[in-house]
Amino acid sequence: MSARNRIYQQQWWGNVIRYGVLVVIALLMLLPLLWLVSTSLKSPTEDIFQFPPQLLPLQPTIDNYVRVWQTNPFGTYLFNSSAIALLSVGLNLIFCALAAYPLARLNFRGKEVIFSLIISTIMIPFQIVMIPLYILTVQLGIRNTYIGIIFPAIASAFGIFLLRQAFAAVPKEMEEAARMDGCTELGLWWHIMLPSIRPALMTLAIFVFIGSWSDFLWPLIVLDRPQLYTLPLGVANLAGTFSLDWRLIAAGSVISIAPVLGLFLFLQRYIVPTEAGSGVKG
Repeated sequence: MSARNRIYQQQWWGNVIRYGVLVVIALLMLLPLLWLVSTSLKSPTEDIFQFPPQLLPLQPTIDNYVRVWQTNPFGTYLFNSSAIALLSVGLNLIFCALAAYPLARLNFRGKEVIFSLIISTIMIPFQIVMIPLYILTVQLGIRNTYIGIIFPAIASAFGIFLLRQAFAAVPKEMEEAARMDGCTELGLWWHIMLPSIRPALMTLAIFVFIGSWSDFLWPLIVLDRPQLYTLPLGVANLAGTFSLDWRLIAAGSVISIAPVLGLFLFLQRYIVPTEAGSGVKG
């Protein structure tokens, strides 16, 4: 066997081992999701607690989904979660981008101190600020409203940090060219900077959407009107409605996570490295 063939064979086996390990890790990560979907499709005659476990349902049925949808206002829950998540994403992107731009591109006294203080808030658990936020929400009269739920997610230190780093990577030549053309500061931010950091914006949008969509604690505290419940609260309500029928709870959980998976699959093609300096010719 020649040296070239040995090198090729070593590379081939190396690729097989790497991909095999990745496949095993992927299956381990997907196993809880597959088990959830399998449980939601099992008929009442199947034992979901049998050992060894039966991953594939013997008699697949969608009756669990139909029953959950007909006996609970999941359409209302879905609308509430969608509206709250979309508003949270939009407001978070706007306010984080407005805060991150001067921290990255403008020079003013105390900029580094302000940025350090913002970053330090990441270490503060939400449970510490939860009570002050609730008191402020009640005083503002926005309890039991969409605004009251969105209020803590209007901006985030992580979003400011992420966009600040993205703004800092934009070449100064693009900024100088826009200023020479008479572009205002706000126009520069809107027409030049934001399009240049589109992947960072998409990444932040996914994080904010997932966080808002799956948030359970804050809506539970600030809401007591069932018509404003989000999907996590609706799924938690299934435990009392059906006395812990895990098939129906699994069906409700699948309904609640399906939009998030769909959004990620749709937006992942936008989360790719882009060369911000592609518009700059040397």
